[in-house]
Order: sequence, then structure tokens, then C-alpha cells
Amino acid sequence: MNSRPHKQSMSELKLRRLLEHNQRLREDLARPRVKVSEASASLIRYCKQTKDHLVPSVWGPVGKADDPYAPPAQGCNCLVM
Repeated sequence: MNSRPHKQSMSELKLRRLLEHNQRLREDLARPRVKVSEASASLIRYCKQTKDHLVPSVWGPVGKADDPYAPPAQGCNCLVM
């Protein structure tokens, strides 16, 4: 008779796991989707409109003032009192 409550608790545990899994699947199903063609068109549009300073062969040379990857200017911007 001792094994009976154990089996019942195991079945309750399995049921809880299945219900949690079912809930996660429902959440995944409700997640908004984007068609691949729309996502790829958006990515292409972004790449054409956004200047990439690491590809100068496409966008041309970048001025030092505009280049976020340029080494910082030499000198100290310190205030001495």
C-alpha cells in the first residue's frame, strides 16, 4: 500500500509537466510571426541605408570625426586645478 501514493504523486508530477509544456507551446504559438520574405526585405533595406564604417570598399573612406572605430585623439582632456 505504500507504493500507491508514490505512483499517484508521479502521475501528478507528469501531469503538471505536461500542462507546463502545453502552456509554453501555447505561448510560442501566440508569438507574433514575420514572413521570411518581409524579414529579408527589411534586412536588405537596413543594410542599404545604414552606413557601415568597417566596409570602406562599399561606403568609401570615412573621416576621422565620423569614424566611431578610430583610435581616440592623443592628448589629455584633463582639468588641472
